[in-house]
Amino acid sequence: MLLTGAEIIIETLIEQGCDTVFGYPGGFVLNIYDELYKNSDRINHIITAHEQGAAHAADGYARASGKVGVVIATSGPGVTNLVTGIATAFLDSTPIVAITGNVPLSMLGRDSFQEVDSTGITMPITKHNYIVKDVKDLANIIREAFVVAKSGRPGPVLVDVPKDIQLAKCEFEPSEMLEAEPKRTVSDNFLSKCADMINASKRPYIYCGGGAIAADASEEIKALSLKLNAPIGLSIMGLSAIPQDFPNWLGMMGMHGRYSSTKANYEADLIIALGVRFSDRATGDKSKFKRDSRIIHIDIDPAELNKNIDSCISAAGDIKNAVARLLNLVEEKDRTEWIDRIKEIKAEEQQQIAARENGRLTPQKVIAELQKHTDKDTIVVTDVGQHQMWTAQSYKFYKPRTLLTSGGLGTMGFGMGAAIGGCIARGRKRTVLFTGDGSFGMNLTELATAVSQNLPLTIVIMNNGVLGMVRQWQTLFFGKRYSNTTLERKTDFVRLAEAFGATGIRVSESGDLETAMKKAFDTDGTVVIDCKIDMDENVYPMIPAGGTIEDIIVN
Repeated sequence: MLLTGAEIIIETLIEQGCDTVFGYPGGFVLNIYDELYKNSDRINHIITAHEQGAAHAADGYARASGKVGVVIATSGPGVTNLVTGIATAFLDSTPIVAITGNVPLSMLGRDSFQEVDSTGITMPITKHNYIVKDVKDLANIIREAFVVAKSGRPGPVLVDVPKDIQLAKCEFEPSEMLEAEPKRTVSDNFLSKCADMINASKRPYIYCGGGAIAADASEEIKALSLKLNAPIGLSIMGLSAIPQDFPNWLGMMGMHGRYSSTKANYEADLIIALGVRFSDRATGDKSKFKRDSRIIHIDIDPAELNKNIDSCISAAGDIKNAVARLLNLVEEKDRTEWIDRIKEIKAEEQQQIAARENGRLTPQKVIAELQKHTDKDTIVVTDVGQHQMWTAQSYKFYKPRTLLTSGGLGTMGFGMGAAIGGCIARGRKRTVLFTGDGSFGMNLTELATAVSQNLPLTIVIMNNGVLGMVRQWQTLFFGKRYSNTTLERKTDFVRLAEAFGATGIRVSESGDLETAMKKAFDTDGTVVIDCKIDMDENVYPMIPAGGTIEDIIVN
């Protein structure tokens, strides 16, 4: 059938399994939006308050659903407003496809109105990007974009479609939904060597990250842990991969990780790394990270092997398949001495936590009270900063894809868009966002989107009146010289929420928490809870940048 480029875009999106897109209209995507209007019964469009929010929403949708998220923006500022969201997805390996408009081909490179080099700008932060120069190629380019986004290590792909390509016509041949490319598998010889190292180990430690979630390998990793009697530590991106009630779960390791997880990693004689990239925030001093331990590293992306930390043995391949096969090769051992040592470390951790307890309204109390009202499927989103670390340390995750957070880029302002996308991906079920007053200020305009969509979001602002994480560093390492981190803003978040059409609740004391949380979860729609936190409430434990467990600050 003869279709315009704009019609082909919509038909191909639907064909590839897309039922929801996020975006913001503009002059050079008007034809695409006209087709969205005509096909609103087949594909849903969510307009956000800003293109950055749309990109984060597509990202949150993809993380929560496991599908490819889609965002649409116009040329020029529309494209540049997507950049932070695309970079966030790139660093966290989230599959999204960004479709952007541009000036006609004949006007490219002439500094035309709202023209930027979309592909040049986004090349470093996408798996691949395209500029469509012939309408006959358009359908196959979009199909290929979906395959690239979800194959191997997932990530963002951009397709730039000039205005004249949207208007041009050609024959459109429907296709089936294309699957991701087959995942590579590790060799039998590699797994045999891994098994020999594991069987010889006295103190094995499994360290898994976001790659474990992307590979759907949670069950296999738990089975390996039980067979080896090996504790499991997690990167922030891997936090929901293993349920917190799993007996060998130790939680997040690294700079602000749990003491037990980081200490166990330090004392292990073998680290089995699955789907992690050994970020500097996880490793600290890389020259001391390895020590006397040996490292096995399996990741879908060969570029990550021996990039940050040299392993004894490594291979690129599907984690789920590799661990399932490895289970048949390793010996079952009780490792009583190692398990007893883990119990000692966990007891030390509990003493540290008890020493930090006080009567103030603390983030830990806020999180604990809120969790009484959620279930194991509830999507929890964070922005970036102290509240993110408090959530990672204290919220109990039980199922994969229930934590949406910016781990790689550390994007303040990620939360509102991601919460919107995650909520829609999960059938508009109650979704929680933990944020700080600094992060919330970055993209609070997306409250308009949440309210207009009547989304059941519970937004908890850890409001300490400062840029908390930066202030913490200034406290510990810059002689308490608080340069531009005390905000002194007069924003009333309760009244602000009400102005947007949401419900606002203020919590100033611990005694207010129970009533406030009950009211929040009994209220339909979007709710903002403004929790007054002490500005000197710091995130502990903390390993200074470039340090080791020997430098840890626990109080």
